[in-house]
Amino acid sequence: MGTELINKHDPAKKTICIIAEGSYPYVTGGVSSWIQDIISGLTNFNFIVFAITADEDNELKFKFAPNVTSLENRVLTGRDPESRKKIKKDFFPNIENFHQDMIKNKDFTELSGIIREFRKNKFTGSKIMSRPESWDMTCKFGKLHNPLYPFSDYFWAWKSSHDTLMKVITWDIPEADLYHTISTGYAGLIAAIAKIIYNKPVILTEHGLYNKEREIDIKRAKWVKGYQRDLWINIFNDLSKITYDYADLSIALFEHNRNIQVSQGAAYEKTRVIPNGIEVDRFLDLKKKSKEEFSVGFVGRVVPIKDVKTFIVACKIVSEAINNVKFYIIGPQDEDRNYYIECTQLVENFKLEDKIIFTGKADVREYYSFLDVMVLTSIREAQPLVIIEAYLAGIPVVSTRVGNVPEMLDYKDELLADPKDSEKIASGITYLYSQKEYRERLVKDNREKALKFYNKKDLIQTYNDLYTEYIEKQEI
Repeated sequence: MGTELINKHDPAKKTICIIAEGSYPYVTGGVSSWIQDIISGLTNFNFIVFAITADEDNELKFKFAPNVTSLENRVLTGRDPESRKKIKKDFFPNIENFHQDMIKNKDFTELSGIIREFRKNKFTGSKIMSRPESWDMTCKFGKLHNPLYPFSDYFWAWKSSHDTLMKVITWDIPEADLYHTISTGYAGLIAAIAKIIYNKPVILTEHGLYNKEREIDIKRAKWVKGYQRDLWINIFNDLSKITYDYADLSIALFEHNRNIQVSQGAAYEKTRVIPNGIEVDRFLDLKKKSKEEFSVGFVGRVVPIKDVKTFIVACKIVSEAINNVKFYIIGPQDEDRNYYIECTQLVENFKLEDKIIFTGKADVREYYSFLDVMVLTSIREAQPLVIIEAYLAGIPVVSTRVGNVPEMLDYKDELLADPKDSEKIASGITYLYSQKEYRERLVKDNREKALKFYNKKDLIQTYNDLYTEYIEKQEI
């Protein structure tokens, strides 16, 4: 945890603080690549990277651009030193009022005062929880929300969740001209706090919907029981509401997610849709190679949310229908080593070692030059960059119905499957194999669509204009 100076600050430029949780610059993937593109493309701004991580052992996966002036790394785990300052008598009533407002979906009238009090006195979770007023309030909420489960389970869930929140609230935040958070959650809370203490504009860009992704994780977690599950889900929902309330602008990648933002508390007039964008020339000029076998690719991290196992099961089905086929799983394998091992064991069990190749991290363009079909089997996505890349490279796509994918695939039922439906994924692959003219028509149409809507130059210019607009508004 701390500040690392990266490059010299240019006083002639305005400074943007990018707030990223669990991604850039320590995790590869679409969101991190997007952040790197924004920073590298907007050389007329200084950037501070505020990275929120689960632990201190992190390896940089990106080379910082010259306009990145510092890296602020904050760690969610570990304990901070106790404050010796006394807690004022009106502090706990304010906290209780805040919780009641959250339950009733009211405005966050108490939040600003609570934040300032926490930051001024550096109160920790242990300090707060040791007070009898805190115990009384926890008991009260336990009886109200947790009547059927043991109070001990409720207490420890309450304590662990609020310890983390209190830790985040007391973090040092660098001053900048604008704060750009790449999710709600703890990153969104930091952006809201920055707005409270510095009164500078805040922009939120949601690639997915953070609270919905955490809800999936929580429901899958075996250690979460009874109301503990609801408590954590409600906290992440509340953090989304706080972020929407304090953001000057909330951006979604597509209209469906924008509507969800509004349904969760974002004011419609403070929302906007800005699609992803990529460097189109990198994929338009690929020299296509011909291979004897029909080549099917999966591009993504080998992690559960990408559901590589469903892809492997689909490979087994396809291999029984098409003799001359080969599959490529293209992407990093080190983020969840146990899951990667399970995937390789599944390949061995299916006796597909000669059909399925794990490439590890690679230059995807090498594979785009000969792939006939690309497949996504993700459980959750927003607007996958790899689909846009495939379109520009002339590769049709079969995917699960997640995020903006159905719209990107023009709602073609033959190319879409529900998550976990390996048979439908396999059906889409075999359909494209048997329909060469249809594939060729898709390639033409998809490339035109990608060029029209997903050019990175347009994306960079849009964010340049937004940064400038909101900073100038603040200065008037």
